[in-house]
Amino acid sequence: MSDSYYELVDAADPLGERFRAGDLVRSTWSAAIQQGAPVSALLARGLERCQARDDTRLSRVLIDLLGGVPAEGDLWLRSRIERAGKQIELVSAELLAPGRDGEPRAVAQASGWRLKTVDTSPVVRTSEPPLRPLAEAKSRDMKKDWDRNYVHSVDWRWLTEPLREGPGESWIRPEVDLVKGETMTPIERLFAVADDANGIGTKLDIRKWSFMNTDLVVHMHRIPDGEWIGVRAETSYGPDGIGTTAGTLFDEHGAVAAIQQSVLVRPMPGR
Repeated sequence: MSDSYYELVDAADPLGERFRAGDLVRSTWSAAIQQGAPVSALLARGLERCQARDDTRLSRVLIDLLGGVPAEGDLWLRSRIERAGKQIELVSAELLAPGRDGEPRAVAQASGWRLKTVDTSPVVRTSEPPLRPLAEAKSRDMKKDWDRNYVHSVDWRWLTEPLREGPGESWIRPEVDLVKGETMTPIERLFAVADDANGIGTKLDIRKWSFMNTDLVVHMHRIPDGEWIGVRAETSYGPDGIGTTAGTLFDEHGAVAAIQQSVLVRPMPGR
């Protein structure tokens, strides 16, 4: 991979690791803000690396997007242990960017339960049926419809027709690094596409409606294996401008995680 979402500019900045974002973080809603997937993956990186232990792994990760994360300027990532323990740890991470006054402020945050691992291979199971294989998925060539942004960073293949009834299903593979010069971990790779569930599960025409998620919750019962992440998701809409996306994340061996998102639904101006 020769391109990346972020470049690490200063690992020793007093505010935290200082990054600069590239064009591939830009959102499809606005080029001025970042798409939620790279932001989520960077926060997951912070959670994983915080006083890392070989005998633990992340189980549940909660991402809160505190507003539009600016696509221009410096970003700072910092993390800490909120609750230490031999078997259970709570870790947090925070992403900062300059506000209107130029002072750094929190723009996204994450918390993660990190649990001690033991061998439970004799009882492995999942109730969620697997996605159809990657060979049956089709590319929609979405890159041609957008200026350079997040869509240009992934190989996105659909198993279902967009906006059809029932859950939407896709296979997605990031084609760039999260941080320049670093190899993505399996969890970083998962979070580099997990935020796309809202778009996969939507039943709304993007020309008539906006549907932006404010958070992302992922419960991982297994670490994904391989480059491809599958998503099965569906969004329900209430009568008052609020929706919920729920679904499952997969690798090519089966389900790996459950996912939920809160969604802010608004008619597009003039519609």
